[in-house]
Amino acid sequence: METTKNHFFSDMSVMLGRSMRHIFRSMDTIITVCITPIAMMLLFVYVFGGAIQAGTDNYVNYLLPGILLMAIASGISYTAYRLFLDKQRGIIERFHSMPISRSAVLWGHVLTSVVSNVISLAVIIVVALIMGFRSSAGVLPWLAVAGILVLFTLALTWVAAIAGLSAKSVEGASAFSYPLIFLPFISSAFVPTESMPRAVRVFAENQPVTSIVESIRALLSGQPVGHDLWIALAWCLGILIVAYLFAVRAYKRKAV
Repeated sequence: METTKNHFFSDMSVMLGRSMRHIFRSMDTIITVCITPIAMMLLFVYVFGGAIQAGTDNYVNYLLPGILLMAIASGISYTAYRLFLDKQRGIIERFHSMPISRSAVLWGHVLTSVVSNVISLAVIIVVALIMGFRSSAGVLPWLAVAGILVLFTLALTWVAAIAGLSAKSVEGASAFSYPLIFLPFISSAFVPTESMPRAVRVFAENQPVTSIVESIRALLSGQPVGHDLWIALAWCLGILIVAYLFAVRAYKRKAV
């Protein structure tokens, strides 16, 4: 008889399909994730854009990377919410009583976050193109941008998994994302860090969003990426590994 472990990928695909059906039956998840970043992009480009000195003629080109990261930070809060509901309603325990891989349940939520966020990012990029966003990047730079965004999504999704599995209330499961959503404001996402007061500038230049934004911006504009790419990857991988370990630990506590 084949062991449950041999069915991990098929079990995970079933869990992914379950979560994705929930999203497509209630499209407000993706719509809500898109609305706020798009509204921010419209506001900054058409209202504040003329007053912001970003060193570029097309401010939407400068702004888009930060908007994409903001959308990801908003989108992963739904992962925490869905995990919390599954935990609260006893669905996780119910799945554990079935002959399926236990980790497939958690991975189903994580991969759902990646897929739904990719859809949201695609919608935002289309809106940015309508607003005048243009890129001289070729296929490889775009693939690199996609890789960074997926890695960042995975890292924050595992953070969301910790919140969803540890929270005592629905509000607590999703509230953790608020600081992440506003983190791009204290970075180079909207304005160059040179214009900031010294104390704020030191923080802005040494937090993960700035290096990720600068890497994506350089790739999309066809400029040399420099050391920002390695710093961005180090941040993403570091957050991913630490968050994964804590999330798995929290999940195992719920599984016993």
